[in-house]
Amino acid sequence: MEGAPAQRDASVWRCLERFCDHQGIASPRLCPEVVEAFVVSGLAARTDPTRGTYRSALRRMAGAGRPVLATSFRGSPAKAPYSTEERAELLSVAASQPSTWRRASALACLALGIGAGLRPGELASAVGDDVITERRRVNVRVGAGRVVPVTGVYANILARRAKEAGHGHLFCPGGADRHYKNFVNNFCYGLVADPSAPRLSSGRARSSFICDHLAAGTPLRVLLYIAGIAEVESLLRYARHVPGAPGSKAGLRRRLKSE
Repeated sequence: MEGAPAQRDASVWRCLERFCDHQGIASPRLCPEVVEAFVVSGLAARTDPTRGTYRSALRRMAGAGRPVLATSFRGSPAKAPYSTEERAELLSVAASQPSTWRRASALACLALGIGAGLRPGELASAVGDDVITERRRVNVRVGAGRVVPVTGVYANILARRAKEAGHGHLFCPGGADRHYKNFVNNFCYGLVADPSAPRLSSGRARSSFICDHLAAGTPLRVLLYIAGIAEVESLLRYARHVPGAPGSKAGLRRRLKSE
């Protein structure tokens, strides 16, 4: 597994190691009892969504399903996707920025966010060479092994921006601290726009991408791959915004299994 999921798994494992060491357990064990004790007691100070994510990761590492009895954790809701009207307004806002680099970066943010569903760190790292244009199709390569198809207006923007950027970054070209947590959203916050216009945010952009695919009936296995999501249950927070999408983790698992 590449990228963010692998990094998260390594972090989860280190936390479990520390918990087991503190409890006098010689080595980390992935049995349901230890995992449940870890997320309930060892992660007591963490938020419910974090504890649920850690537990899902450990169950996947163990190759085990959900036990009969497990503590219920409340998941964090995904940000609402942008409406069609809001997307049109955001394109207008991006195209009307007062400087060339801001216009290019705002358009790249829309194309890579709403169009390709990239996370902030992935968006900030994308370069022109990551855009693959062939046979009238536009794809963006993310990290070492994920390729995401981009369509519509966002494909046109991305293809044009890739030609302009060349080997350079698509978003905020030039030197910058691209590992800074709020790098993308700080840029979005500084966009010149009418107070009544929707605000561009990486969270809502990615949510729009995922919800679009859920609404279009994209096979869940494909969606998990292009979105870089490890567990199908993680789609529930987005599915709640999509009429007709599975309304429970069990429903998502059933749909995935039936595909």
